[in-house]
Amino acid sequence: MDFNIPFLFIAAASPLMVGALWYNPKVFGNIWMRTSGVTEEQAQSGNMILIFGLTYIFSLLVAFTIATLAIHQMGIMQVLTEQPGFGDSNAEVTKYFEEFMSRYGNFHRDWKHGALHGGFAATTFALPLIGILSLFERRGWKYIGVHFGYWFLSMTLMGAVICHFM
Repeated sequence: MDFNIPFLFIAAASPLMVGALWYNPKVFGNIWMRTSGVTEEQAQSGNMILIFGLTYIFSLLVAFTIATLAIHQMGIMQVLTEQPGFGDSNAEVTKYFEEFMSRYGNFHRDWKHGALHGGFAATTFALPLIGILSLFERRGWKYIGVHFGYWFLSMTLMGAVICHFM
């Protein structure tokens, strides 16, 4: 199965692009600052190269996870790669894998399917994580909503890019 790995790196840029718009003061930036107690001065302080660099690295982890959820063919590959003989063109397991991929390798490989899995991952992973942290930090529903909306949009876009192009 061939993967277009550069698109994983492109998809990982989605949270940075979405965040530039989402957390703009004219969109949800003022609500975020108000609900989190961050001043405009604090928001613009810090080592921005480090902040954006780590954001991209963390986003690569998210993109990789979405790829494993959205591209179902990775599951069969994960199961078979540990089998004796996998990769040997004469081995039964390799022949099975190649036949499977020739029949089903392109199933569910479009942007809609990826977007569905990205949005589902945001709802089942990002929302609970944001919600739990917000409860213990005594944050309100607006805070949860702003961050969940950002991750929902970012992860939906990631899934669409990954599933369609990768």
